[in-house]
Amino acid sequence: MPQEQGKLMELLRRRNSSTIALVLLISFGFLMYLRTAFAAGEGYDVHLDLTIKEELKGQAVWVGLAILVGVYVLIVTEVVHRTLAAALGGLIAVFALNFYTVESTLTLRAVTTMIDWETIGLLLGMMVMVGVISQTGVFEYFAIYAYKKSNGSIWTLVVILCVVTAVLSAFLDNVTTMLLLTPVTIQLAKVLDLRPIPLLISEVLFSNIGGAATMIGDPPNIMIGSALSPGAIQGNKDTAIAALSSQGVTFNDFIFEMGPGILMTIIPTFMFLKWYYAEEFSGQRVRDVQELERMYGIKDSKMLAVSGVILCLVILGFFLHPITHIPVSWIALVGAVVMLLATSRHELEEPLHHVEWTTLLFFAGLFVLVHSLQYMGVITFIGGYVESGIEFFGDDEVIRLTAGILILLWVSAIVSAFIDNIPYTATMIPIVLQIAVNLDMPLDPLIWALAFGACLGGNGTLIGASANVVTAGMSEEAGHPISFNDFFKAGFPVMILTTLIVSMYMVIVFVIGGEDNGLEMKIVLIGITLFGIIWQISRGRSRGKSIAESLVDQDGNIVDDVVQELRKLSSHESEE
Repeated sequence: MPQEQGKLMELLRRRNSSTIALVLLISFGFLMYLRTAFAAGEGYDVHLDLTIKEELKGQAVWVGLAILVGVYVLIVTEVVHRTLAAALGGLIAVFALNFYTVESTLTLRAVTTMIDWETIGLLLGMMVMVGVISQTGVFEYFAIYAYKKSNGSIWTLVVILCVVTAVLSAFLDNVTTMLLLTPVTIQLAKVLDLRPIPLLISEVLFSNIGGAATMIGDPPNIMIGSALSPGAIQGNKDTAIAALSSQGVTFNDFIFEMGPGILMTIIPTFMFLKWYYAEEFSGQRVRDVQELERMYGIKDSKMLAVSGVILCLVILGFFLHPITHIPVSWIALVGAVVMLLATSRHELEEPLHHVEWTTLLFFAGLFVLVHSLQYMGVITFIGGYVESGIEFFGDDEVIRLTAGILILLWVSAIVSAFIDNIPYTATMIPIVLQIAVNLDMPLDPLIWALAFGACLGGNGTLIGASANVVTAGMSEEAGHPISFNDFFKAGFPVMILTTLIVSMYMVIVFVIGGEDNGLEMKIVLIGITLFGIIWQISRGRSRGKSIAESLVDQDGNIVDDVVQELRKLSSHESEE
């Protein structure tokens, strides 16, 4: 009898937890809907309309900068957990904002409007779906499949994982991609007795690089594509800005304008990673593949089929976002609820266990912090210096355009490395429009400078991009914490390297090429890049190396190869 009562209590507990979890997910989505509706003017306005006291504006900026620096010191030194550091910084920033504003004390409802619930909703929905799918064993299966394709070579495995990550990040979004691939990588590292942190850092770097190539690949691009489309610009209340609508950007523009620049960064990034992680990414790992397949096969084919179909529908919804305009957060949340109902109606503990609550809280604290600083004038202060820096180079159109592109690109990259690129991009979008109007500059090169800088700058630090934070949270949950310094040592040089390459690309295309020759310049650069990749692979293969090893082959150089070929040809002619 006691045993039966225990089973009954366990069943009731599971049902209660299922009901609570579903109610929380649905309630979260409903709150997001209300926020969107209110913001659209269908009810009272919940957005903050704050005014800094005139006599304290300068002081507010410096205090905001001090708060930001303090938070980063806590994160870099790891005195406290980064989630606690962000929460503490957000709390102090709100108190400071309350002191400097004319308005009365900020309510909790007002503070919550600073949080980007679209990002939180997307992360929550995808984490739940990943938790469900992880129970099927599909991640372990893909890990073993990748190992089979690498033939035991660690570097070949790294290249496969990074290429897959970059491609998926371009056509999904990099946060979703890392949510899907992080469990695979951790499991694969466990099987092969590798340290997972170098693998994860390499993947997330390529997720940010690949995500920059399309409008839907990275949150900053989604925001730019939405706010700077021809229709959005045309609807601006400022007639001078509305007149720039013909220079707005579309979905295809991201691929045509950013794709070539991103392609140019692939091989140099691989070369740096191979050099930096020379010890970790060398050698072989020999395992019995058949034994691994028996140990890590698919556990539940039926659940995999059902959850796989739902995930594919969610991904399709992401692709159709430019047409349907349904927020990606809604798509993810609805997909999570449907997947739970279809696969785990009575067993929610396991899938919900994969939700990184500390990561979600970190984002919430970071959003409150950065938006508070935005209201205090910190980010506008930075934008003003950007405009002044461009004006410094005089009135010559070519020089001013070059300076505008490079300054906006590098400021965006560096600032995005130390301030999450989502709120930074939201702040810089109106500044870019204002720069184009005030300085009479073409808008589209400035848009691409902002997009390149925000996306590639996210590689600079652990908290520069959402994908970084999500990966770090999942890795820490698995027992492999990624420290700020570990990421910084690999990520910051990659950010500098890729931004340098993109700087050359933008100057060649938008300054030298100009409006008439930009297309020809892009074709030339793509041709040179593809030729370099083919040449690099052929040189490596001629030395008996694999394709992955050939990509980073640095034995000799092109000049030496040409000289050797000329010597062979000369020797052959002499014999004749």
